[in-house]
Amino acid sequence: MKKLTQFSVDYPVTILMIVLGVILLGYISFDKLGVDLFPDLKSPRIFVEIKSGERPPEEMEKQFVENIEALAIRQSDVIQVSSVTRVGTAQITVEYSWNKDMDEAFLDLQKALNTLSQNSEIDDIRITQHDPNTAPVMLLAVTHNEITDMNEIRKVAENYIRNELVRLEGVAEVELSGQEESEVIINTDHYRLEAQGLSLDDLSNSIQSFNRNVSGGRISEMGMQYIVKGVRLLNDLEDFEKLIVGYKPVRAETEGQTRVEMAPVFLRDVATVTYGNKEPANIVHFNGERCVGLAIYKETRFNTVKAVEQISNALVNIERALPGYSLQQVTNQGKFISSAIGEVQNTALLGILLAVFVLFLFLRRFGTTLIVSLAIPISIIATFNLMYFNNLTINIMTLGGLALGAGMLVDNAIVVLENIFRNHEGGMSVKDAAVTGTSEVGGAITASTLTTIIVFLPIVYLHGASGELFKDQAWTVAFSLISSLFVAIFVIPTLYYRIFKNKKTLVKKRSLKVGGYGRFLNRILQVKWLVVIVATIFVVGSFLLVPRIGTEFMPKTETREFTMNLKLQEGTRLERTESTVKNIETILVEYLGDNIEKLYSHSGPSTSILGDAT
Repeated sequence: MKKLTQFSVDYPVTILMIVLGVILLGYISFDKLGVDLFPDLKSPRIFVEIKSGERPPEEMEKQFVENIEALAIRQSDVIQVSSVTRVGTAQITVEYSWNKDMDEAFLDLQKALNTLSQNSEIDDIRITQHDPNTAPVMLLAVTHNEITDMNEIRKVAENYIRNELVRLEGVAEVELSGQEESEVIINTDHYRLEAQGLSLDDLSNSIQSFNRNVSGGRISEMGMQYIVKGVRLLNDLEDFEKLIVGYKPVRAETEGQTRVEMAPVFLRDVATVTYGNKEPANIVHFNGERCVGLAIYKETRFNTVKAVEQISNALVNIERALPGYSLQQVTNQGKFISSAIGEVQNTALLGILLAVFVLFLFLRRFGTTLIVSLAIPISIIATFNLMYFNNLTINIMTLGGLALGAGMLVDNAIVVLENIFRNHEGGMSVKDAAVTGTSEVGGAITASTLTTIIVFLPIVYLHGASGELFKDQAWTVAFSLISSLFVAIFVIPTLYYRIFKNKKTLVKKRSLKVGGYGRFLNRILQVKWLVVIVATIFVVGSFLLVPRIGTEFMPKTETREFTMNLKLQEGTRLERTESTVKNIETILVEYLGDNIEKLYSHSGPSTSILGDAT
């Protein structure tokens, strides 16, 4: 230990370069550290969603779900496969081990389920990494200052905005709500159908047979091959109106002879064809105005704040490319997380300043206080390096670990500095005091630091959500203590030597002393059995109070928003639900007035597969 300290004192430039290198890497590492509210508490999962008409749950499970589960459980590192089946829809959740590469797992599962995508009985199959049961990281309301047709807004939101957002790193899915889609409406005339001898089935069969794209094989002629393809697609209203739905006999006279010919009956002869919008599955309002909602979900293990920053930057460019369109942010998890993290950072900084102030209050020397004050930021910046290379993020737990470690890392610096100071006051030179003082307590502070680190070691081996929650804090405390040990052994003696080497004698100053404590201790020792009894009562009373203390996994958080879930009777029409929601909006606006910044409502079932009516 003495040789290490001797090296740090003899070569201060080398120590300075090492410290500057650590600070530079720490700054780079801090800039690259992810920011989130909590550590990732969810095991990596992939979700498979299928839709197939209006099949009952039993049929969905037998035909599709059981096959998908059998294929998924065979994948490597799969821990559990679960499913939820409803009428016409099913969701299969594939859970993997914590160390699984999710990009590789996604491709493997997609390859295994590729055959199911060819099944004509499945309307839609989606494989995604976002959890449909979690809240979106951002909720947008898309409106236009002139266009009120939700179908036109849907086209822009679905074909441009959604595609631009899905391309971003970390964005798993973007779901639309409140949209409307156009459809061709055919209103038949009952009397005309009877007059032409047609039925609704005849019209339906004719439309289906014409609106097809059929392959006719190939023809070989004179050494050339031709692909035969029968194409007849209905693209606009005129195509529908000119569609032949049947034939009727008519008399025709040619050259004085009368004969019966079959004349075509067009769809326009028995029905009127118009465009119209389908009834929406749900209706969305933003500040009382109809809009299209965009729910943006991130990948399960991607950093929330980073995803939100990328989305916000992309929205600026999207709004520039879409004049007249407005993209309002309804909810933004990134702002809440950044605010919470900022409060913890400010609190930790305030704690460090208070520690320095109390230290100066007792030492009454600016130089020694400055040395300890420099040790704190160097240790914390060095901790950022170890956090980055251990794939940790800045969250409530790691910042709590830094705040906890900040108080502990001062201890090593104070112990070393006090011993150097004592040797210097005893008559040693500055250099000898720095070397001898550090080497005398070096083994003690190393043993103390390792003991504290070992206390947190079992937490690293915890599994599940509790392990993921406290593991980051344990690593952060351990890293900060290791950094403080390095600073105490190498940096403190170097700084002391550089600051006090030109001072031959120390100016004696009276440190702050608590004189009354000795007299109080003498009196207490005279009634030591009473102290033992009182302490025992306090300990027993504390254990008796433990059952009365409430327990919960996460503390409650306060936000400047509230959510109201309203569920009407089964079978209630969407128009009735919307009118009820509008009445509630009116009451809220009248009651809260200018205190409302944003008011967002969603009437009807969610667009996602597991959405309930709200």
